[in-house]
Amino acid sequence: MNKEVISDKQGLSLLIIFIVGTSTMVVAGSEAKKDFWLAIILAMCMAFPILLIYARLCNIFPHKDLFDLIEICFGKVFGKGLCLFYTWHLFHGVTMVLLNFGLFVNTIAFSDTPRIIPMIGISILSIWVLREGIEVMGRWTEFFIIIFAVSILIVFLLLIPNMNITNILPFLSNGMKPVIQGAFSSFSFPFGETVLFNMIFFNLKNEKSSYKIYMGALWIGGCVLLLVSFMDLFVLGESTVSNTYFPSYDAITRINIGDLLQRLEIIIGGIYTFGAFMKMSLYLYATCRCVTKVFGYNHYRFAVTPISLLMINLSYFLHDNIIYNMEWNLEIWAYYAFPFQVIFPILLWITAEIKKRQYTIKNRIFH
Repeated sequence: MNKEVISDKQGLSLLIIFIVGTSTMVVAGSEAKKDFWLAIILAMCMAFPILLIYARLCNIFPHKDLFDLIEICFGKVFGKGLCLFYTWHLFHGVTMVLLNFGLFVNTIAFSDTPRIIPMIGISILSIWVLREGIEVMGRWTEFFIIIFAVSILIVFLLLIPNMNITNILPFLSNGMKPVIQGAFSSFSFPFGETVLFNMIFFNLKNEKSSYKIYMGALWIGGCVLLLVSFMDLFVLGESTVSNTYFPSYDAITRINIGDLLQRLEIIIGGIYTFGAFMKMSLYLYATCRCVTKVFGYNHYRFAVTPISLLMINLSYFLHDNIIYNMEWNLEIWAYYAFPFQVIFPILLWITAEIKKRQYTIKNRIFH
């Protein structure tokens, strides 16, 4: 495979956009009701050791991605079987991102337009950027993350006159159980999804930078999610947030400064579209690399177009409407993704550490 290299800054930008991008439109940890901000903080604490494991997996065997590690640790036969499970998981993930984007556009703006139309449009963009390579994605994200951050800050500042801080009270009115449930959900989406970066960060210029990038993205991305969540809660209140599909979009419609500055929904719509595009492209990149690894091809680019066509087909038929989609995301996704995000990486990390120690001992004996 041709060597593609990502700088530390590009890797950090990609990971932050992946964590924050699509999460700005929904409230993470909504099961916790008005305490969902506590659920996000708890989810960040839960994610800390897991992301350290992800970072360690990038460094145990230099220049080896997730599937190389699986084959090294579990052998070719069992390893390829586990790789197939991961391939399905990543393919299903990119399909869900595309479906969520199509439902967003269909619900918010173009209700009479078949949702397949915007889905095809954003898929064509992803195909184009992936055929150019991950380095192009990194450079592009490094530039646009500034616009992304400034847009979120402007929206927050403009909404300050509409905020009611008392909406956060009382704390823990429903006890800790909903907070724990919300934290588990918030951990799975979006923090646990970053496991796919083990298919990307073997390309880093500095092999040791994965720890710094993972931890930096966790705290920066988590703080942005907290900011957006507080914004939604202070502006809309807990009942409206709980009964709205896209609370951030609803919150920004409340901006009205002197009857001149209003109807700024395009800002949050643009933020979400950019985030969905980047997240889908990263998921698609990881999926294509999985396919090439499993079937023994030399480069992922040839697989981008056919896998994208399969992705569009599955996303169109997966859920009939936004209600079923939201039920899946809230009630099933976290449990479905848990083995891929936590159990398998921990088992892989333990096995890889043992293998690494064995290789080190052998090298010492022969030298």
